[in-house]
Amino acid sequence: MVCLTEEPTETLYAIGEQDRIVGISGFTVRPAIARRTKPKVSAFTSAKIGEILKLQPDFVVGFSDIQADIAAELIRHGVEVWISNHRSVEGIVDYIRRLGALVGAAGKANAYADGLQHGLDGIAEAAALLPRRPKVYFEEWDEPLISGIQWVAELVRIAGGDDIFPERAAESLAKQRILEDPMEVVRRAPDIILGSWCGKKFRPEKVAARDGWQAIPAVRDNELHEIKSAMILQPGPAALTDGVGAIAAIIRDWAVRHG
Repeated sequence: MVCLTEEPTETLYAIGEQDRIVGISGFTVRPAIARRTKPKVSAFTSAKIGEILKLQPDFVVGFSDIQADIAAELIRHGVEVWISNHRSVEGIVDYIRRLGALVGAAGKANAYADGLQHGLDGIAEAAALLPRRPKVYFEEWDEPLISGIQWVAELVRIAGGDDIFPERAAESLAKQRILEDPMEVVRRAPDIILGSWCGKKFRPEKVAARDGWQAIPAVRDNELHEIKSAMILQPGPAALTDGVGAIAAIIRDWAVRHG
């Protein structure tokens, strides 16, 4: 198998099927051993088609319509390709089950997915006991401002907060989540700002210095936090474990201080 994105790699390692993997995405960071030991044959919007063909994969797994051209080129070379297009928490859990079934490891994948769902349920139960729910602005990029995608907004809710741009979260493409007016964040007055700038470090001081943003409760109270992009911006296991865990910890601490 060749994995064009990180989430199938992380999933296959988690269920003990890592020996099937012969190539991975160059953006893969989880698990660390995959990055050290597996050939890197793709980015996100591009891939080394010749190198993939040399590996003679029986199956290639990718994600989203953005990889449609890569998939089409591989299919023209006779390679079997599966492109998933999930954008929700439920979709991530189902994706793990389907990937396991496709590689003949349905039992292990279902058990793993059940464990992830149990963990999410536990976080939601704990969040229900919090004295207050904060309003949360999740920023996926800063130039231009891009708000969080669906699974991120859902994880914020599971962790005890309310995403301030739920209507944007329903949009699958980043360009549809661009905030044309930065003052809209000011008007929606988030209590917490979470930054996860894909591929670069979140700079809370730059956020706080934006024109008019000093009026935002999160800026006033210094509630600007980074969530590492590797643990939240890919629709795979990391988001349902470390990602939501980091969000829940921030919200829990806020609730204790502001309850």
